[in-house]
Amino acid sequence: MAAETHPLPPLGVRRALLLQGPAGPFMRRFAGELLAAGVEVTKVNFHAGDVLFFPPTTPGVEVRAFREPFEQWPRWLRALADERGIDGVFLFGDCRPLHARAIELIEGRGGKAWVFEEGYLRPDWITLEEHGVNGYSRMPRDPDVFRHAALGALPAATPVGQSYGRAAWYSTLNAMAFTLLNQGFPHYRHHRELNCWKHTAWHVRGYLRKVRFQRAERGMIDRFTGPLAKRYFFVPLQVHCDFQLRHSPFGSVPEMIEHVVETFARHGAPEDHLVFKHHPMDRPYCEYGALFERLRHTSGLRGRLHYCHDLHLPTLLKHAKGTITINSTVGLQSVHHGTPVKTLGTAVYDMPGLTYSGSLEAFLHEQPAPDPELYRAFRAWLLHANQCNGNFYKRVASQTGTGVRWCPGLGDAPSR
Repeated sequence: MAAETHPLPPLGVRRALLLQGPAGPFMRRFAGELLAAGVEVTKVNFHAGDVLFFPPTTPGVEVRAFREPFEQWPRWLRALADERGIDGVFLFGDCRPLHARAIELIEGRGGKAWVFEEGYLRPDWITLEEHGVNGYSRMPRDPDVFRHAALGALPAATPVGQSYGRAAWYSTLNAMAFTLLNQGFPHYRHHRELNCWKHTAWHVRGYLRKVRFQRAERGMIDRFTGPLAKRYFFVPLQVHCDFQLRHSPFGSVPEMIEHVVETFARHGAPEDHLVFKHHPMDRPYCEYGALFERLRHTSGLRGRLHYCHDLHLPTLLKHAKGTITINSTVGLQSVHHGTPVKTLGTAVYDMPGLTYSGSLEAFLHEQPAPDPELYRAFRAWLLHANQCNGNFYKRVASQTGTGVRWCPGLGDAPSR
């Protein structure tokens, strides 16, 4: 039976401001859904890539361009909000400097800030949450909120399927526009490197690395499902420029690696192993092979310290003794598989019954299993409150402009 359609519910916004979204046409399509709901829409473009996907001629939308230095953004935005009567802002990524200032300003005026992000649940959902996501989320951390929530039946979800190729194409177009056509935005500085020539070189390098690692790691998974099953701690690495590092005590991924290795070397059981997995999206940009080779010797772990790239993630999670992460959503996937989790940063799923609340040193010796009933309740709450069935790059539902089936409780979830 086909999944039900869930149109965009009222979000407490009558005059919406749209800032940057994911590369591609998602934000323009979302503007169409807002217009259909009777919401006035203003869009701000910051560079040529924004213009490519949200042109000034978009019907029904007032499109403006911000071309001034970043220091002028609060003053410029305040004047725009006054002129247009803005009472809500929608954006992708709450840590981008332009977005962080906008959230502060709009909420300071009594308006609402709605933040899009990749889904807490993967791969068939996206997140839309008021105020902030991840470390800035106002979701409750009290397990009883989820255990006693009366949510009713949850809607059926449609699998998204493969979307990487389309996302890569939109990212390529975005980078090309930024690099070649950005003369009208002389002051704009992106929060990450967006030069298309550098990206081309990096992705060629990423492809070559993928081929090399697939060959080098052939048969490696058999060790983790065989003699090392339930004898290793799994550490999924996050992208080197992940904004979620801000919600942790670490300034970089290598700093986290060294901390975990040093702690394990001093406090781990001598029969246990440590397995790090590189983030697949980080393959073109970073490679930590030399670091791990050095740590094998300086820590004394040698053959007990492993580093892999493309091994099957669910298989690694199922056979791990425990998972150690900063705040990656892989931690929630680990809970799904019943594998104990220790977070080292702030995560929306970090609460008693789902993750370990003691120190990392203690976690190496005791790994209480996550509560499956609490996990099911927490997952149901997410699907009700802020996880929307869809994708930023590929339309799932033909009945909505974005192709997203909006979750039934969007906008009325309790906060801590």
